[in-house]
Amino acid sequence: MNRESHRGFKFDWVIIALFLLLVAFGWLNIMSASHVGDIESYFDMSQPYGKHTVFIGLTFVIIVFILSFEAKFYERFASIIYIVAMLALIGLFIFGKDVNGARSWYGIGSMTLQPSEFAKFATALAVAKYMSDLQTDMNTLKHQLRAVAIIIFPALLILLQNDAGSTLVYASFFFVFYREGLQQIYLAIALSTIILAVLALKFGIIITAIIATLVIFGFYFFQKKKRVSIIQSVVILLICISFSSGIKLFYEHVLKPHQQNRISLWLRLEKDPVKLESMKKAEAYNLIQSEKAISSGGFTGKGFMEGTRTTGKFVPEQHTDYIFSTVGEEWGFLGTSFVVILFVALIIRILFLAEAQKSQFSRVYGYAVASILFIHFTINIGMVMGLIPTVGIPLPFFSYGGSGLWGFTILLFIFVKLDSNKINEW
Repeated sequence: MNRESHRGFKFDWVIIALFLLLVAFGWLNIMSASHVGDIESYFDMSQPYGKHTVFIGLTFVIIVFILSFEAKFYERFASIIYIVAMLALIGLFIFGKDVNGARSWYGIGSMTLQPSEFAKFATALAVAKYMSDLQTDMNTLKHQLRAVAIIIFPALLILLQNDAGSTLVYASFFFVFYREGLQQIYLAIALSTIILAVLALKFGIIITAIIATLVIFGFYFFQKKKRVSIIQSVVILLICISFSSGIKLFYEHVLKPHQQNRISLWLRLEKDPVKLESMKKAEAYNLIQSEKAISSGGFTGKGFMEGTRTTGKFVPEQHTDYIFSTVGEEWGFLGTSFVVILFVALIIRILFLAEAQKSQFSRVYGYAVASILFIHFTINIGMVMGLIPTVGIPLPFFSYGGSGLWGFTILLFIFVKLDSNKINEW
């Protein structure tokens, strides 16, 4: 027996416990949101909760399989895993099955498999491999472009399959790049881009230009050391105005009508009450019902399987992307707080362990895991509560679906395996 296998059971049980709690609580809520009539069998394959029970059982098989490999396997074969995942995404254009307008699934008998859920951990491995093998300097443009190319390729493939929600997840890798030395200017640009886009859509180009002028020249005149010249300030202002104009054109001529409506409802852009009501019925029905379900739960909730809106099927697809609304109605503020605490604790624990890794590969991969979970958790709960526009994105370990559950499980437990081996990485 080698040293690694001898220490193989020294896994982080805090992460494993948090994972089990999320999966178990998620299953309870899926059962509540999807059951019809009396529950005769937890393995009723005609019901989502029955299928998810089987998915959970297979999840433990996957965990054993992942942990049975040596930790070095994932570093050694990271590039091959990434290539296989990309080929699976490309294959969707030929063999894929359309589900809800997205060509993101392979049909396997009565079941479906979504490769984009597995592409996340494959991309995380590829990024970790690239940055550790070449001792990547994220201050170098060449390395920046190559690292971005690794995440842009799957993101574009997924976007072409009409799955914008999954595409957004790949923005999480910029948190990883920042940890590995990416200059703060990139984060400043990203934040400024988001603010400009919101201002341009909400208030128009003229007001956005005025605000940008005040901010840019205010910064210029009040900074003690003139690090930016007046010419540079003017150029930045022109870029901001051009970008704002481009955002308006993109919104009006590129986005699809349902995407425009979701953004319009989020920013309260529509003034015509008749059209607004029509948009709500078409695009915001799920959100409105979700908000009502959450608010009706109060502090302690209505009780397990006692939610009137949940049992009455008011929220479509409540067991998938809108599963958090079931938590809000049946478990109340206490239940939603419990879920948030579990996710926050899991992400913090992963970051803590990532910093303790002895190899750059393990550290980068750990940060990628935490970042992906953070983006999913933040966007899903923000969407369900109406804080951000509606985006189709599941709640990790919680939402119904075999592909999502297995993809997140593989993502997490590869890191668990890497962490268990850090004593051998000296």
